[in-house]
Parts: sequence; structure tokens; C-alpha cells
Amino acid sequence: MDPVDVLVIGAGQAGLSAAYHLQRRGFVPVRRASAGDRTFVVLDAEEAAGGAWQHRWPSLKMGSVNGIYELPDYAVPSADPQDPSREVLPAYFAAYEQRFALDVRRPVRVRAVRRSTPDDDAEDRLIVETDGGTWAARYVINATGTWTRPFRPHYPGAADFRGRQLHVQEYVSAEEFAGQRVVIVGAGVSALQLLDEVSVVTDTFWVTRSEPVWEDDLSPEKLSAAVAGVEERVRQGLPPTSIVRVTGMHRGPWVQRAEERGALVRHPMFTRIEERGVRMPDGSFEPADVILWATGFRAAVKHLAPLRLRTPQGGIRVANGRSMDEPRLFLIGYGPSQSTVGANRAGRDAVLAILSDPEPLGVGVVSA
Repeated sequence: MDPVDVLVIGAGQAGLSAAYHLQRRGFVPVRRASAGDRTFVVLDAEEAAGGAWQHRWPSLKMGSVNGIYELPDYAVPSADPQDPSREVLPAYFAAYEQRFALDVRRPVRVRAVRRSTPDDDAEDRLIVETDGGTWAARYVINATGTWTRPFRPHYPGAADFRGRQLHVQEYVSAEEFAGQRVVIVGAGVSALQLLDEVSVVTDTFWVTRSEPVWEDDLSPEKLSAAVAGVEERVRQGLPPTSIVRVTGMHRGPWVQRAEERGALVRHPMFTRIEERGVRMPDGSFEPADVILWATGFRAAVKHLAPLRLRTPQGGIRVANGRSMDEPRLFLIGYGPSQSTVGANRAGRDAVLAILSDPEPLGVGVVSA
């Protein structure tokens, strides 16, 4: 069992921010540590650097990415707006890891995080079990994001549908739907971007559970209030909601294009799925060849289940990025810190919280 002071799970925006701030404040990657050093390690399940960016659809260009915030102390390189984000940003993440020698270990999949027992011979530690060994950490910073947990709501008749159903996570390009009627479900940025793309090549039918609220000018005050609302939800142990759901949808260029094309026509959510399409609330039938679910993601925290932090409401109680029921655990990129700028700040704040604990961090032990 390898001992470490701080173990970071995930090397996306939040994880790399945490690693940077750990190193800046004197922590040393385990493989380079000497006796007496405070140590950290970053474990990432991906084969390569880039977090979720490397899996985005090819048509998502740098000019249409909804918000990029540079990692600490290293600017995003200039890029042509037409360059695919899945190429530019993973290269940027890889360069960042190399520039600051963060020694990310991959691919390492974390199977479980649990509290130590007397049998572990690791008093007062969190035990992190992976497919490549076991770690005993004083603190764990969980930065696993949401990309690996796409959410697709259950609707009656879904199993009977003879067409194709896919989630945004599986989307490749609009061209594969040419000549087919596509029902697009969702009211977030991804839904509107894909409505814009797909409606260029074929007939689309856009449905949402509620009428979208359009926001032409999102003030800092309204954004701060929205973030505070999500923060209060996670403090109460409620499942986090997206910031967009609170602030309203920004009219980006993709919205304007879809509107000009006549595709931005919102319909209420269907009541059931049938073999050849969907049944609407008024009883009418809408034919469909494809149902594209742009219905968001959930936090990828299944590996934290042994800690028994889940509330009856389905969330984890978190305040200022820290678990309220297991203070050795931080959840960043969770709830109010899901944005890239929020993830950066959460990484920094987690490290500052660790350093300010009443009991000073003990001396790290160098693993073999």
C-alpha cells in the first residue's frame, strides 16, 4: 500500500489545477520525493492527457466552445476558430502537465475510496483502491467530472423504438443523420449547438421539458446569484443542477443560426416513445428516425460509494468544495465549480483548505 499525503483523482481542468497548486505550495510528486517531503499523486483513467476534451465531437470548433478558462499560470495557445477543440485543448493539457512536471499516472482507474480499518495498517487514512495498486492518502481530491456518466431519462416505450437513440456523448457528426428525421431532446448548450448543426443537413424536431429562458445579457450579479444557488443545493445534499438551468440560456451564434433557419421551434416533451416516433402530450404523433438525447451528465462519483456519503435526496453534502461528512475528501468540478473557471478556483481552494487545517499535515513518506 503506497502512502501519500494528497491523492488527486482525475486530470481534467479541476485535477490539474489542484496539482499545480499542490506543487506550488511545496508538495512533491511521489516519484520525485525525498524523505520528509509532503507528497501528492495524480491518477487519471484516460489513456492520454486532455480530460473530456479529447472525446468531444469533431465539429466542436474552438470558435464555438462555450467558455474556456486557461489553467493556472499558462495561457491557452492561440488557435484558429475553425480548429477542432478535441485537438487543440488536449495538446494544451499535455503541454501543461509537462511544463509543470506534474507526473500524472495513467491509465489508472480508481475502483473504490474507503476509510482505513485496523487491518490496513494505515491509521486515519483514506484507502484508494485502483486497478494498478492501492494507496493510503491523508486527503483525496476528487476531480472526476461528469463526462463518463451521461444521463438519459427513461421514457415509456423506449425499448420499442426501431430507430437509433444516442446521447450527446456518442455524437460524431451531423452528416450521419442526413435524410433522417431527428428528435433533439434538451435545453442546454449542447442541445442548441447540435440543433444548429443537424438542422443544416436534415429535418429536426426540438423538444424540452420546459420553455427555455433566454438570457441576452448575463450580468455578473445574476451569475453570482446562480452559482450561490447551486452551492446551497449541494450544501443541503441535493443533486447539483447546471448553472444554465438557473441563469437562462445565452443566445450564442448557434442559437441565432438555428433561428434564422427556422429550426429553433421548441415543442413540449413527448409522453412516450413508439416504434416509429414519439407521442406528444396532445395525442399527436411525430415520426422519428433518430432520438438524440442532449440531457446532460451526472457526477462520476460511484467509486466514493464505500464512504456512504449519499443523502436520501441523492446528492453529497459539500461546502466550499469539501465533503461535510468526510472532511478528508474534496469534490471539485462538482456542483458550483463545474465551469472551467470554477474548477480552477476549486483546485486552489482545496489545497489552501488542506494547508489551513488545525492539525498540520504530517510528513509524507516516500513510496517505493
